[in-house]
This record gives sequence, structure tokens and C-alpha cells, in this order.
Amino acid sequence: MAGMGKRLRPHTLITPKPLVKLAEKSIVQRLVEDIVAIQSTQVLEIAFVVGRFGEVVEGELIKLANAMGAEGTIHYQDEPLGTAHAVLCAASALKGPVTVAFADTLFRADFKIDPNADGVLWVKRIDDPRQFGVVELNDQGEIISFVEKPQDFVSDLAMIGIYYFKSGEDLCRELNYLLDNEIKNGGEYQLPDAMRNMMSQGAKFIPGEVKEWMDCGNKDAVLDTLSVLLPNIQEQKSTPCENSKIIAPCYIGENVKISNSTIGPNVSIANGSIIENSIISSSSIGSSCHLSNCNLKNSMVDDNNTIQSYQGMLDLGSFNKIIS
Repeated sequence: MAGMGKRLRPHTLITPKPLVKLAEKSIVQRLVEDIVAIQSTQVLEIAFVVGRFGEVVEGELIKLANAMGAEGTIHYQDEPLGTAHAVLCAASALKGPVTVAFADTLFRADFKIDPNADGVLWVKRIDDPRQFGVVELNDQGEIISFVEKPQDFVSDLAMIGIYYFKSGEDLCRELNYLLDNEIKNGGEYQLPDAMRNMMSQGAKFIPGEVKEWMDCGNKDAVLDTLSVLLPNIQEQKSTPCENSKIIAPCYIGENVKISNSTIGPNVSIANGSIIENSIISSSSIGSSCHLSNCNLKNSMVDDNNTIQSYQGMLDLGSFNKIIS
């Protein structure tokens, strides 16, 4: 999670992309919870590969790992040298069974990892695979190749960026081999190249097909993901609501006050916000915001904003005041 999140600005100007929140839980928290849930054994360590995000962010990540019953460790990727390089930055954590995830995607799955498999790649069956990396299978359902953005049909199973390796030590060895021999693809060290080497030495990888694959790469993708998550979020709070209508699905945080407004569908409002005389749909509103006389749709508004009489779509970072 070391990237700068440029496609999600302004929301990533002061917040790393994986810590952007969906209904008051960060992307990385929801991802970690989902990954822990499908493990066949206890998770002992959660290693976060980050940029220089600062002590506060690192502390939040350690706290997240501890909440999962695991040790949290921080590792730095100071140069964007590719996915294989990013994983190798956490070399000390590559011991025993390892799951690797890139923290800009969420998923839903109902399987448990087969501890006997050499490796598992999470995949999603898609209609048009030409813009994705896909896996090709043999008759036994084993992965035999990885193909990046095939223009002719090879497979409709797209890799979503989450992987399981039975041996972290074998993975570490192959990652080091790529770097030691300057083996690059597109100018960077790529994780699939390490997996190809492992397969050539007899490792067998199988697909783990997910039900849903949710992107968090830009604002529109985040709002689409929110709309998928909201019907399944149970942690709703009791909300003072005066002369207002809430159209499900919505998430309303603690100490939110709503009056003379229509909220929903597909809206999240974080704790401490005040909504007055407004209509809000398909939007995410951060904490401690004050919206009055607004009509917002397809909007993403971060924390500590005051907005009056705004109509339409809004893409807003933290600590702003807008009076139309």
C-alpha cells in the first residue's frame, strides 16, 4: 500500500488511499478482515508495505493488526519498482504460509484456502478480460499461465491482486532472483514473473474464485463499492432524525443529526455530521461535516467540511467551506 493514490485525489492528499473510509471503516481494514476470515489457520503477522506515511498512520495499522489477533509490522517501499519489489520489501515476513494483497481492492468469497495447495490466486470471472491480467487453466483446474490484457480470448478469469503461497521462503527466493538478475516487465519487477519461475520448478497454483470484486481506485469506483457494501453492513447506529426520510441502504454513524432531509439510497454519513434541508443520494459524507440546503448525488465529501446551498456532484477533500 505504498502508492500515492493519485487517481483518488483530493481524498488522498492527506490520507493514504488504503485508509480512505467506506462507512467509517478504512479500505485496508475491510480488506484485512475479509482475508483473515478465509484463512484456514490463525494469522500470526500482518505486514504492511507502505510509503513514508508517518507515525500516526503506522500506529493505526499496527492497531488494526492487533485487533485481528496478529502482530503488525511496518515495511517501506521508497521507490515504485513493481509488485515483486513491493512484496520483497517485507522479506522478514515471508515465512511459512503467506497471503499477499494489494490494498486497493475488496472482495467477497465463501471458500477457505486449501492448505495443501502450493498457491492460490484470487480471480473473478468477467465479461471482457481484455483490460485485465488473466489466468489460463488446464483440464485439472490448475493454473498454467498468466496473460496480461489478452486481445484474443484466453480466459475470462481476471486476477484481482490477492495471492496465497504455501511457502513464503520459496516466494522470497524467487523474488530475490528477479531483482538479482534484473528481470523486469514494463520496467518493473512483477510478481507473476516470480510465480512463473515457481511453476517451472513444479509448484501448482489453483484459482480461488470470488463472488464480488470491488475496485477502490478512483472516486466513482469507491462509490460503486460503497453501494455493494451497504446492504451487508450491520453496524448501524440510532440517529436523531427530524421530519426526514432515510431510503435504504444507508449507513448513519454516531451523533449524526438529520432534519428536513431525504437521505439515500446508497449513502454513508460518518459520525458527528449534521444534515439540514438537504437531499443526498449515492454519496459518502465524512465525519464532522455540516451540510445545509444541499442536493448532492454521486459525491464524495471528506471530514470537517461546511457546505451550504450546493447542487449536483461534489468531490471534496477535508477542511473546506463552500457557500453557493
